[in-house]
Amino acid sequence: MSCPTPQPYGGQQPVMSNDDRTGAMLAHLSAPVAAVLSAGWLSMVGPLIVWFVYKDKSPAARHAAAGAFNFNLSFWVLYLISWILIFTVIGAVIGIPLLIVIFCVAAWCHIKGAVRASRGESYEYPWQLRVLA
Repeated sequence: MSCPTPQPYGGQQPVMSNDDRTGAMLAHLSAPVAAVLSAGWLSMVGPLIVWFVYKDKSPAARHAAAGAFNFNLSFWVLYLISWILIFTVIGAVIGIPLLIVIFCVAAWCHIKGAVRASRGESYEYPWQLRVLA
């Protein structure tokens, strides 16, 4: 068992159990899996399902699922803007590169979150519309 990871301002991060780690990793990776299965439109469903399953069982997994859901909600809005730009002739020049950048950033954040969860650390997603807590 590892020691708690020191946090800023003197706080301590609690050590995650194996079930907590699995749930948190599943929360982080469920979004890209759901996105691949739905062509990007339902990336929020995976973290939402994990949140419902783990909301009373594991605070760490619930927190990871809420973060992944909130992050995907924010990026879903950006994807929608990108697609609207792509369907306009002039906006396609901006929309296609924006779509590629959004995809790469989202993939990076989900992979980074899953790696941190596998080490028993929490991960805070950037750019979240905080809906779930």
